[in-house]
Amino acid sequence: MLRELRADDLLELQRILNATEAFTAAEVEVAMELLEIVIKEPGQRDYEVAVAETSGKVAGYVLFGPVPATLGNFDLYWIAVDPAAQGTGVGQHLLAYVEEEVRRRGGRMVCLETSSQGGYGRTRSFYGKAGYQLESRIRDFYKPGDDRLTYVKRF
Repeated sequence: MLRELRADDLLELQRILNATEAFTAAEVEVAMELLEIVIKEPGQRDYEVAVAETSGKVAGYVLFGPVPATLGNFDLYWIAVDPAAQGTGVGQHLLAYVEEEVRRRGGRMVCLETSSQGGYGRTRSFYGKAGYQLESRIRDFYKPGDDRLTYVKRF
């Protein structure tokens, strides 16, 4: 089941972000800042969140939004699934929700970025299986030896 973000989700989502062991402390901090923006500024239109629940417990979330000054482009900023729920389809359901919303709004593409580091191999595989194509690589973007990979799915 997917639903809107609530303020009482924040601690559990922070736990999930840390539990995945995929994000640095700085990345978790940025993710939490964006979630807080969604909670504190309900009128903002830059970020949207869907929270996944399984058996009444928060299992993950996705944060996405339209790219300003573009025609029909959306960024997928964050997707995280509780390690206990990984492999059960929660991530696929969250990603499908984003794609459905983008299509419903006449969107042309979803873009996302990830790291080239080995720890992100499962993430890159997840996007590839979902039909996302590697569009660009910026070498040494995050730090020396850690490239930014941009994946795109066009509709």
